[in-house]
Amino acid sequence: MLSTRREFLASAALATAAAAAPYLRAQSKTAPEFHGLIVGHGAHRYRVDRLWSQADPAQTPVNNCHEMVQVRDGRLFLLTDHAKNNVLIYAKSGALLGSWTLGLAGAHGLTLAVENGREVLWIADTRGRVVQASLEGELLRELPSAEACGAYKPGEKYAPTEVAVGPDGRLYVADGYGSQFILRFDAAGRYLGKFGGKSELQPGKFLQAHGLVFDSRGPAPLLLCTERMRNEFQWFTPEGEFVKSVYLPGAFLSRPVLKGDLLMAGVCFGMVPHDFRPKMKRGFVTILDRDNHVVSNPGGQAPRYTDAGELLVMLQDQPVFLHGHDVCADDEDNLYVCQWNAGKVYPYKLHRVG
Repeated sequence: MLSTRREFLASAALATAAAAAPYLRAQSKTAPEFHGLIVGHGAHRYRVDRLWSQADPAQTPVNNCHEMVQVRDGRLFLLTDHAKNNVLIYAKSGALLGSWTLGLAGAHGLTLAVENGREVLWIADTRGRVVQASLEGELLRELPSAEACGAYKPGEKYAPTEVAVGPDGRLYVADGYGSQFILRFDAAGRYLGKFGGKSELQPGKFLQAHGLVFDSRGPAPLLLCTERMRNEFQWFTPEGEFVKSVYLPGAFLSRPVLKGDLLMAGVCFGMVPHDFRPKMKRGFVTILDRDNHVVSNPGGQAPRYTDAGELLVMLQDQPVFLHGHDVCADDEDNLYVCQWNAGKVYPYKLHRVG
């Protein structure tokens, strides 16, 4: 029992210090810059943890951390393009649980799917391959290349960046670094057709069809694609008919990620005031609500809309992130930010605080 006010205050101070201990390193001289910083806006604010990953670079090196997913048992699977370590497996604490590789030096897109009750991973490799693997790293099957299935003529560039799986099991492959088509396959991997193609102006076509996901927030599922270079999200029917787009000025988007009613994405490149060209090292994260209005920009400036409802140009606030390539939301609403071309760093964790 605490008998005096002095003892009570001393005990309270110790308890407060203990609770804050994981974040005291943010104030130390050895902590990385921005570690412990609160980022984001409104109801979506986060504490930056740049020391989350406990992986040893000498044992499990990475080049670019491209994408991450969380499986049913809570583990986090990170895709990298280091041929020695294509996949790193984490606990939410940051402890490294394992790793495996398929030797894919262009591993870029990571999609979690369920087939016959079993979780599997689709991996898009920008060197022209789309493969399916088990969570243990076993190669299960591979889709035919764009030329082999008859989608492209010989010599047409094919550099797939992402796979989406439809509600009926059909597969959609974004050729985001190649000829800018979305290729459609049935669940067995037979080619069905393609849509899109390259255009700077036409709706439903792309300059860079970077990522894909099926959006089931509306009355009917739609295929959602990021058009990075035009700062857009675009929606299509499963047959490839263009439905709508949302313009996010200043945000050169990576893949779309859905978490409940929220839509989010890492921003790889950004703009600077009065200059609308893409700039390096201007990354952040953007979060949209069910109505596709931006509600928070962790690492970026607060979103601003005009009285007419037009979104103003979004800019980086502080260089917490250099090039946001993916964001993964876990089952506790924390975020993990993967980066391209950021000094071979592991993902940063954003602890939800608001």
